[in-house]
Amino acid sequence: MFIRVIIRTGGPQMAIPKRRVSHKHYQLDSAKIRRAQKALHARTETETIERALDKVLDDAERDRVAREAHERFLKSRVQILDVFGKLDG
Repeated sequence: MFIRVIIRTGGPQMAIPKRRVSHKHYQLDSAKIRRAQKALHARTETETIERALDKVLDDAERDRVAREAHERFLKSRVQILDVFGKLDG
């Protein structure tokens, strides 16, 4: 199954400002697109792909921030205590 994915770039006909659109063609699993469409509550296949890409980018940013916080925590050498005293670790 072939799904046509259109990414718009430039031009005065753009509905969304500052977004680039280019025409791309991908071979995508239509069943997977339908499942993702339901999971993301998207009305169209294009909206499904946009939401999926946004989710991936959001997840990557969240992971980056968490990783940086974890590294700062480890470098701080803070001591963690439990109710019985210092934890081994």
